[in-house]
Amino acid sequence: MNQNPFIDQAMEMVKAQAGVKQMTPSEMVEMTREIAEGLAKLAAGGEEHAETVQKPFIDPKKAIRLNYVICVECGARFKVLSKKHLESHALTPDEYREKWGYKKGTSLVCKSLTQQRREKMASTKIWEKAGKKGKAAEKKPESKPSADK
Repeated sequence: MNQNPFIDQAMEMVKAQAGVKQMTPSEMVEMTREIAEGLAKLAAGGEEHAETVQKPFIDPKKAIRLNYVICVECGARFKVLSKKHLESHALTPDEYREKWGYKKGTSLVCKSLTQQRREKMASTKIWEKAGKKGKAAEKKPESKPSADK
């Protein structure tokens, strides 16, 4: 018999969570333990006030990876951590960066996509094309005056 009577409820919750997202066995065990302890505290009435500091789902320094970005709030994976997703956590991108300690200009995009965009910009050389259009407009030949004699 389990020492903690809430372990079965915790296991059901973790089972549902594992069905939605990929979890390692150690993550499942840790999550089950934390949930069971939390349920026991709530049942005992020992934890009347919820914690004001939210524990990050993953270390924010490790959230921006090569092929995806992990949302520190919920653990979801994206190529681009969009404004629309952050709204589901009642955050703006700037608030998200500030909350989790990112610098103000930090891009919430995976590293591979950032590199692809950088290479695309370098290959198109848009800055040279814009300069040529400006010079072409300046060198426009003036119309020849018509001879009305």
